[in-house]
Amino acid sequence: MSDQHSFETLAIHAGNTADPLTGAVVPPIYQVSTYKQDGVGGLRGGYEYSRSANPTRTALEENLAALEGGRRGLAFASGLAAEDCLLRTLLTPGDHVVIPNDAYGGTFRLFAKVASRWGVEFSVADTSDVAAVRAALTPRTKAIWVETPSNPLLGITDIAAVAQVARQAGARLVVDNTFASPYLQQPLALGADVVVHSTTKYMGGHSDVVGGALVVSDPELAEELAYHQNAMGAVAGPFDAWLVLRGIKTLAVRMDRHTENATKVADLLTRHPKVSQVLYPGLPEHPGHEVAAKQMKAFGGMVSFRVVGGEEAAVEVCNRAKLFTLGESLGGVESLLEHPGRMTHASAAGSPLEVPADLVRLSVGIENGDDLIADLTQALG
Repeated sequence: MSDQHSFETLAIHAGNTADPLTGAVVPPIYQVSTYKQDGVGGLRGGYEYSRSANPTRTALEENLAALEGGRRGLAFASGLAAEDCLLRTLLTPGDHVVIPNDAYGGTFRLFAKVASRWGVEFSVADTSDVAAVRAALTPRTKAIWVETPSNPLLGITDIAAVAQVARQAGARLVVDNTFASPYLQQPLALGADVVVHSTTKYMGGHSDVVGGALVVSDPELAEELAYHQNAMGAVAGPFDAWLVLRGIKTLAVRMDRHTENATKVADLLTRHPKVSQVLYPGLPEHPGHEVAAKQMKAFGGMVSFRVVGGEEAAVEVCNRAKLFTLGESLGGVESLLEHPGRMTHASAAGSPLEVPADLVRLSVGIENGDDLIADLTQALG
């Protein structure tokens, strides 16, 4: 599939070649563990065992690479499995990583409770401040980790500027692109070395699959990651790969609607007397608005806000919502809301990544926008 095609066309066709046996236009689910060999070492298409490779997963990995403009995509059993593989590939004991002061709680837990036990050190920095990132570097820094937009405070990092800092330091720049999706943002084109996704979220898009992905441009790094993917084994199963591949086909149209609805929601919240602050990069007053406008096609479907009255008032908003479903995760067609301090980011409590107790995070779905506004209005009281 030519990379000259538009994103929408690549999303539907990249990796989705018709089945050579039947002509089926959707890649089959190869629910198989092993493959017949034509004599010892005589592999058909390079397939021998589905941990190492599976045709359905291959289709997804080709699609991921095309959408992010990378050389190779790798699909995993979860976003954290992808992150773990990346850390074990890039780092050895004694190495150092700069991580953001606003990030997914599971990512922080992976660094603080898992990677630190085998000698990986990290420093926390406000990655929206290039000088702060540079100041956090040490002679042992091997990676700079960025989320943009970040989870859950919707911070924006200038990818191109931080990529330059990383190159000067001889470090890799890793960008978690989950909130934006490749439809809205292309980190590799801006200088990133690795793109991370939880494909559970916008890529799958229907709250029915758990998965993760890495995409890279460097062929040597791609081979190292593929080696570790096989050696560690936390790969996407064929049905999960098929579900993500199916979800990606509608990614562009879904993201357009997510953004449209999120913009309406953010506008409501900025005018509501029971909201003290709205965090959405599409708002002109957002500190990262100009950078986001430069590096993103649009501003996405995630909105966070702080509630007048503190933590208990924020929890009550979550409990009163009806159309917005109270639940963790994000990026599905249905709208979700949560209290990050008690839910997705509980693992960051007491750390530099602890989130405000009065914060509510919204994953704005693709329902009728007026219905969402009405639900939030009644939930706020």
